[in-house]
Amino acid sequence: MGLLERLEKKQQIEPDNAYRGNQSKVDFDKYAELREKVHQEVIELVNSGEFGNDGDETISSADLLESIQNIVSRQNVPLTRSEQNQVVQEIFDDVAGLGPLESLLRDDTVSEIMVNGARNVYVERGGRIEPLGSVFRDNAQVINVINRIVSSVGRRCDESSPMVDARLRDGSRVNAIIPPLALSGPTITIRKFPKRSLKISDLINVNSLSYPMASFLEACVKGRANIIVSGGTGSGKTTLLNVLSDFIPENERIITIEDSAELQLMQRHVVTLESRPANVEGKGRITIRDLVRNSLRMRPDRIIVGEVRSGETLDMLQAMNTGHDGSLTTAHANSPRDLIGRLETMVLMSGMELPVRAIREQISSALDLIVHQARFRDGSRKIVNISEIVGMEGDVITLQDVFTFREEGYDGNGKIKGRFSPTGIRPHLAARLLEQGIPVRDEWFREVS
Repeated sequence: MGLLERLEKKQQIEPDNAYRGNQSKVDFDKYAELREKVHQEVIELVNSGEFGNDGDETISSADLLESIQNIVSRQNVPLTRSEQNQVVQEIFDDVAGLGPLESLLRDDTVSEIMVNGARNVYVERGGRIEPLGSVFRDNAQVINVINRIVSSVGRRCDESSPMVDARLRDGSRVNAIIPPLALSGPTITIRKFPKRSLKISDLINVNSLSYPMASFLEACVKGRANIIVSGGTGSGKTTLLNVLSDFIPENERIITIEDSAELQLMQRHVVTLESRPANVEGKGRITIRDLVRNSLRMRPDRIIVGEVRSGETLDMLQAMNTGHDGSLTTAHANSPRDLIGRLETMVLMSGMELPVRAIREQISSALDLIVHQARFRDGSRKIVNISEIVGMEGDVITLQDVFTFREEGYDGNGKIKGRFSPTGIRPHLAARLLEQGIPVRDEWFREVS
């Protein structure tokens, strides 16, 4: 492995504040030759070993940045100070980071980055998607960035494996797909996560749920209720799962299982497991289901599965039914009732020929609470249902809503209007929580007229 590759993998570059922020992009064509020339000189300088000190080949970001500035200054190209800073920043990002993506990753207002080939890049800000146009030089640069991302987590993206899931150092989720599957060019989708782990108070402040709802969810997690968070794509399921896990007591052993490790639990006794795709020879694949089965032998107090989407659902339900109370997971669904149907389908995907009634009995006895999230047209994300599973009536699983969000249309600014309301039903869980000494207040569930 070359020095430059070690730099890219070992260093998390943090440029000086002078180079942060949203500066206007320098015209690609106008300074393409300058960037190419300086970029080549920087690579030659890095590979020459001049940065090494006493055998230490790690290059500091300050040294690299200073060298790029010096090389740019020596060029006979008239540049204003802001233009020079921007050129230096672009070359720095390209050599030591993820190229044009670095400025977007530093921008805290950007929550999602979508690269549809070199000439079509979009970002999500405040829940709304906006185009950026041309950000990369060409598709080769996009593929180079993809390779840097996936190689850091031991994965690959090539003709034999043209689709890949990965993560960045900060936990942001990455999906990449390249031609010939992606006809519009190499495609990257990055879902950023907040640099600071969100708390339940943050969700209350942005009106994602009410205080009584938050208090009830806290009591349920502390009382070891089995909870599944449902919702559509981008509705904030993983974020809510992270927030709920914050209520787990410090003295419990937690096993987390994910495709790409995204959860950021603050407890000390946490074991993080991540699935693994097959290697080049098609061997060595470890699935979520394999990890769920293995976790049962690891003496967990709680099991948290990032998302159930196939046969591992059966293993998760069985774990919940065999002494691993207080487990948490997420699943895609359009409503709490739709989730029940999806869970049945996913259990059948395990290959076990179980009668539907037996599957429903497993779901009914394993799960206590469904927390359903939705994303609205204004980009806001809210908990629209907290539903309790209360048992079965005949062959039907019975649900009752404890809290709902009552939508009241949109205001003149396009913002959703509505209110969180308890249904007036006191959940069966309340008695179980009180037996454990966990306070439950009647006013949480009183319907407000």
